Amino acid sequence: MIASKQRATLRNRVAMKAYEIEQPTGIEGLVLNTKRPVPEAGPGEIKVQVRATSLNYRDLLVAKGAYRGALKPSLIPLSDGAGEVVDVGPGVSRFKLGDRVVGAFFQGWTAGVVTAEATARALGGAIDGMLAEYVILPELGAIRVPAHLTDEQAATLPCAALTAWNAIVEMGRIKAGETVLLLGTGGVSLFALQFAKLHGARVILTSSSDEKLARAKSLGADNVINYRNTPDWDKTINALTEGRGADLVVEVGGPGTLERSIRSTRVGGTIAMIGVVTGAGQVDPRPLISRAIRLQGIYVGSLEMFRAMNAAITQAALLPIIDRVFPFEEAHHAYAHLLEKAHFGKVVIAV
Repeated sequence: MIASKQRATLRNRVAMKAYEIEQPTGIEGLVLNTKRPVPEAGPGEIKVQVRATSLNYRDLLVAKGAYRGALKPSLIPLSDGAGEVVDVGPGVSRFKLGDRVVGAFFQGWTAGVVTAEATARALGGAIDGMLAEYVILPELGAIRVPAHLTDEQAATLPCAALTAWNAIVEMGRIKAGETVLLLGTGGVSLFALQFAKLHGARVILTSSSDEKLARAKSLGADNVINYRNTPDWDKTINALTEGRGADLVVEVGGPGTLERSIRSTRVGGTIAMIGVVTGAGQVDPRPLISRAIRLQGIYVGSLEMFRAMNAAITQAALLPIIDRVFPFEEAHHAYAHLLEKAHFGKVVIAV
């Protein structure tokens, strides 16, 4: 935690380091600006000295201009980051100097059902994100971090963790004894594994790496399948569930895996659609109808969900799974590491 004299020095700084996307053509379009003006907190806002940030697949899309929606010019990327409150604007009552916080992915979705208005202000897309030394957040766009987490661990929560929580708990309503199918070992899938086990579910997880499958088993996965060695993995899942299928599938692949996910889901079950990382393609929707399967899109979650998730994380002393931490000066290498898809868990950048 920063001492009072240090805070005074920080408040007097006029320039900071921040990464910006000048041309969304890929990782090479990420530029370090060492003279970006330090932002100041206005009414209802807090100033945060960022300690750590984390990457999501979305950030690769933003960098190459493939993310939906227009990007802010000279955008500071990344939705996920944790840090310390070093200044508060007039009228702020929820936070004080020294509080450790993370920003909410959606700065306008506090509670209730998702709306277009609620999702219009997403960090690292429509508005500046967290890959900077300092950021300004509205006090309703931030939340305190669980006290047992490091800054690096806390920085993994806003997107991947909350998406997984929404899929497993808020939308999925998973119950003890039910079966959850997870695809891969990225951030969302591993958080989903932890949350599913926290609720007493059986977890089946797929990956193309035996090493990653072994690590997933050590985290609590009940059954694992190497989809490269077992291309008809949907048949294996049905065999493991005695022909019934999974109650909930957390689908992160998209058209490349969705048809098998549908065949892996029980009659009346649910598929939580998270991402599209396996490319474009056509999917026959008829099995959804004949099996009465619900296909539900998941778009991160609200601040209210975030509070519920943090309470569960605190109660269980749950620790996020981090693959690797890169220094701030090596942000490009962090992006490249995520692009290689060799990671197990979250890729973090320490600021």
